[in-house]
Amino acid sequence: MRSFDPTFEPNGVVGVRRLEVITGVGGRRSWSREDKARIIAESFAASANVSAVARRYGLRPQQVYAWRRLARTGALALPAEAALGFVPVVATQGETPPPVTSAPVRAGIVEIEIAGTLIRAAPGVDWRHLRDVLRAVKAAV
Repeated sequence: MRSFDPTFEPNGVVGVRRLEVITGVGGRRSWSREDKARIIAESFAASANVSAVARRYGLRPQQVYAWRRLARTGALALPAEAALGFVPVVATQGETPPPVTSAPVRAGIVEIEIAGTLIRAAPGVDWRHLRDVLRAVKAAV
C-alpha cells in the first residue's frame, strides 16, 4: 500500500509530507497471535479507549474490534496474565437452605458477592452492563 499527502506550494511545486510503504504479500502487515493477544488485552483494560489503542499500533479500530470478537468466541486466546479471572464458588457445610415461600422464585438469577456487595443478574441481562457493574465494584474495592 502506498499513500502520500501532496502539499501544493504557491510556486506549483508538489512536496510530499508523508510517504508510507508497507512491504510483503499484498502490502498487508501480519500480526502474530501473541501480538494480537497483547493488543486485545490492552483494549480490554478498564480505562482503555479502543481507538487510542488502535492508533498506538497503527491499526483501525474496526480491526481491534474484530480481534476482540475472536477473543470472546475463543478463536483467539488472551495472554495468561490478561485472561479474565473467576472467583471460586464456595459452599459451606451445614448451611440451611432458605425457607420455602409462596412467592414465585425467578429461575436462573445469578448472585455474585464481591467485597460485601451483592449483585443479582437476571436472565437476559446485557453482558456489557454486567461487565461495567463488576468493573465499578472491583475499582471501588
